[in-house]
Amino acid sequence: MTQPSSSPSAPAQQTSETPRRRRRLRRRVRSKIRGPSFNRLIPNILTMLGLCGGLMGMRFAVDGRFQAAAVALLISAFIDGLDGRIARLLRGSTRFGAEFDSLSDFLCFGVAPSFLLYFWALKDGGRYAFLPCIMFTVCMALRLARFNANLDGEHHQPKYASNFFTGVPAPAGAGLALFPLFLGLEAQKLGIDWLYRLTRLPWIPTLTLASTGLLLVSTLPVWSFKNFKVPAQYVLPLMLGTGLYAVVLVADPWAALAAAGVIYVFLLPLSRLSFLRLKKAAEDLQTDEDDIEETPAPSHG
Repeated sequence: MTQPSSSPSAPAQQTSETPRRRRRLRRRVRSKIRGPSFNRLIPNILTMLGLCGGLMGMRFAVDGRFQAAAVALLISAFIDGLDGRIARLLRGSTRFGAEFDSLSDFLCFGVAPSFLLYFWALKDGGRYAFLPCIMFTVCMALRLARFNANLDGEHHQPKYASNFFTGVPAPAGAGLALFPLFLGLEAQKLGIDWLYRLTRLPWIPTLTLASTGLLLVSTLPVWSFKNFKVPAQYVLPLMLGTGLYAVVLVADPWAALAAAGVIYVFLLPLSRLSFLRLKKAAEDLQTDEDDIEETPAPSHG
């Protein structure tokens, strides 16, 4: 007897197993996760932490814990100096991050300082005591709006102007406005009662808030220190001075911060003189180039 051949069943088994294998392979393939990478989220996370620091500073001010409030704002300022640089290093700069950073700056450096000073000295200053706080906050909003509006036109500015801010920047403005708080905390630490009581008089925070608000919206050219070049002979003294200031900042932070505010104010006229000197040099160079172009070439005949 001839046995039935098994060859016709083999192709049938292969065709039945092939779809099963395809299904298994499809199940094993993982779907790709769509969304931004974690590197792009790091600057926004830092900005959020700085915003939370500003909010905590306001909360501490309501409770009368002014040292903790000042530390919270200092942490916010430190984070503000990091998030933009980290975003550029990680190539995570986005339009959302820029807008988020601007809103965080407005609260941490525009709202929180006036809030602290109101509870520090202006709360019992009468019905008009809140006006300097409003003035400072409005000026900070105008300064940040002007900065954001000028971002698109930076490439049209002269090269020398890229080293300068127009008006005092937001973190520096907050530090100048908080000068009475820093000085008062240092006086309290040293037990100088007359100076402590002086810093809690309403007219001193009123003066710092109003004057700093005017500096924020002014057209004063202020060093940005981004592309600031240090002469070779001043590199070592600058490094030693920075290290010394860091030691003083850790050992006696309120005195160091108050002294930094005074030094910064004295640097503003020097910054303007530097800007005018660079502007004059650029205009003289442009005039020389125009004269060379207008000079007719000698004729040969």
